[in-house]
Amino acid sequence: MATDALRLAHIDAYYGDSHVLQDVSFALGEARMLGLLGRNGAGKSTCMSVAMGLLAPRRGSVTVFGAEVAGRSPETIAACGVALVPQGRRIFRSLTVRENLAVAGRAPSDGKHAPWTLDTVFAMFPRLKERANQMAAHLSGGEQQMLAIGRALMGNPRVLLMDEPSEGLAPQIVHEVMETIRKLKKSGLSIVLVEQNPTLVFDVADDIVLLNTGQVAVVSTPAALKDDAAALRQHLGVY
Repeated sequence: MATDALRLAHIDAYYGDSHVLQDVSFALGEARMLGLLGRNGAGKSTCMSVAMGLLAPRRGSVTVFGAEVAGRSPETIAACGVALVPQGRRIFRSLTVRENLAVAGRAPSDGKHAPWTLDTVFAMFPRLKERANQMAAHLSGGEQQMLAIGRALMGNPRVLLMDEPSEGLAPQIVHEVMETIRKLKKSGLSIVLVEQNPTLVFDVADDIVLLNTGQVAVVSTPAALKDDAAALRQHLGVY
């Protein structure tokens, strides 16, 4: 029987009086990649905030490999094996590359995967190794995104949440980032990928969830959605 690495069930979430997520339910299978798509303001990043404990839902359940985590602190959820690559990177600009990585270090929560260390992160991102003692504020946009991914991996997660990893990057750097995501998927990580560009997601995801105005509109697969021009037009504004 397949295991759900992450499940959101009947989530209602608010920012003040604004009801941003309305009865949202979806599941990420173990060692699978789920693409979470939708227009700006559809609720994608809010789903990531709820899953990571940055926003407590008013109703609903969040489970990580069957353990209930809804409403718990981000530190507690991270200890359960969840890591977030946030939108906008949010690196520690006043720290060096090495310090950004070291501060996020956490022992693995299970023994299924080889642990991520400074050496293994530097092996995946050689440019970060070259700039290990450089202040993070002086990195290029692409290098900062690599650092944000590397920092998340240092937490040795079983579930990786990636919020708009291609945002603001040149096409060649986007290609490099997507190749990294493919490698992480191949390693057995369970990944939720939030993206504005559906083409990028269709190329790597196993499953797709389309959000529209805070609700789940479509649950499908990349192959099925590629041929569903009506759904893409209605929920994403693309053909």
